[in-house]
Amino acid sequence: MEPYNQSAVTEFVLLGLSAHPKLEKAFFVLILSMYLVILLGNGVLILVTILDSHLHTPMYFFLGNLSFLDICYTTSSVPLVLDGFLTPRKTISFSGCAIQMFLSFTMGATECVLLGMMAFDRYVAICNPLRYPMVMNKAAYVPMAASSWLAGGANSLVQISLAVQLPFCGDNVINHFICEILAVLKLTCADISINVISMGVANVIFLGVPVLFIFVSYIFILTTILRIPSAEGRKKAFSTCSAHLTVVVIFYGTILFMYGKPKSKDALGADKKDLSDKLISLFYGLLTPMLNPIIYSLRNKDVKAAVRNLVIYMHVTH
Repeated sequence: MEPYNQSAVTEFVLLGLSAHPKLEKAFFVLILSMYLVILLGNGVLILVTILDSHLHTPMYFFLGNLSFLDICYTTSSVPLVLDGFLTPRKTISFSGCAIQMFLSFTMGATECVLLGMMAFDRYVAICNPLRYPMVMNKAAYVPMAASSWLAGGANSLVQISLAVQLPFCGDNVINHFICEILAVLKLTCADISINVISMGVANVIFLGVPVLFIFVSYIFILTTILRIPSAEGRKKAFSTCSAHLTVVVIFYGTILFMYGKPKSKDALGADKKDLSDKLISLFYGLLTPMLNPIIYSLRNKDVKAAVRNLVIYMHVTH
């Protein structure tokens, strides 16, 4: 076997929108605005779930975790993207790239598991309401949330460890805004079949299993709701899980849209697709974290009341 013609890669160049400099300022303003909305919306949700005693329940504990996760997920990449829009030569160190990939991977996998945990919480609340306080006590829901974070972190550690051990043969230009793992793997001069298999297994575990679990949970939930004799009772029961269901549809729907698009065959089409893929990937990372607090605020009376009380309290104290 011939040795690789490997040169030590100490940093990567992020292409971003280098080929479209006129778009950079406009996207800087747009993405900064979305990021501030994410920080504000999710920050308020975390605050009310901590301060309002009415929200000290498993559902809102999971929601607080989801909001914290969304802040961490966007913070792991958005500052890098914004800096790239303002910097002529956009570079990131090898170790910085590895850390950014680890954080993004961890948050993405954790959110998949956490949404599954939230579906189980809604299943027990609606299908077994009398047993809910016993099943979903603090000794159960805190370890459930912690295991989501641990599972996401363990998966990320495996994927990133496999990626950073690969040899890179001099080409250090990443055709993306951030260190996206598939874009990084294209730069290696080694066989990446182990990485592909590992990510395929991870996708089954962290995407396929939670989706199946959520789907089955909601079949039982909807069956139980339809058995409720009064229309008011059905409406009240469905309102407790409608926000979670909306978030799940947006989260997984965006993933399906991203990876289910047809491939372009002509060169010009491939270039346009390349740009659209990068932008879709970027906005996907912002859309769900931005919409989550809005959805939970609009579709949940308890959260609306808690936010209103917080605003009144802040107004009175100032």
